[in-house]
Amino acid sequence: MSRSAAPFSRRILLKSLAALGLLGSLVAADASDTLSVSLDTARAEFEAGRVVLIDIREPNEHATGVARGARLLPMSQLGQRLGEISTDPKQPVLLICNTQNRSSRTLKALRERGYGHVRYVEGGMSEWARRGWPMVKPGL
Repeated sequence: MSRSAAPFSRRILLKSLAALGLLGSLVAADASDTLSVSLDTARAEFEAGRVVLIDIREPNEHATGVARGARLLPMSQLGQRLGEISTDPKQPVLLICNTQNRSSRTLKALRERGYGHVRYVEGGMSEWARRGWPMVKPGL
């Protein structure tokens, strides 16, 4: 796509989102915000205490190991436990699953509900484990 076509495409996208009623939840996020964050950035921000990391994998997956201090909120329980996700836009939240498929889908649903401060982690826990980064059994 040429540089001159990029602004036009962005305007078309924004108009389409507005027509679908989806623009409001996306505008709530900072204009420079993206939907995802790299695994390296996620780990650094989490270990520095600047973000909340929510592991949305299911309990049998948690049993294989989790990042120490991550909140465990299985995707299958999200509807009943939505109140456990901060609505404070000043408290960034990162969703992580096994590969990023479920966390990216969950993110879309949360963004539609106004959670503009939530992003998903690229690569997920499978990549975390592949890199040999520290993991603990749930509850430790």
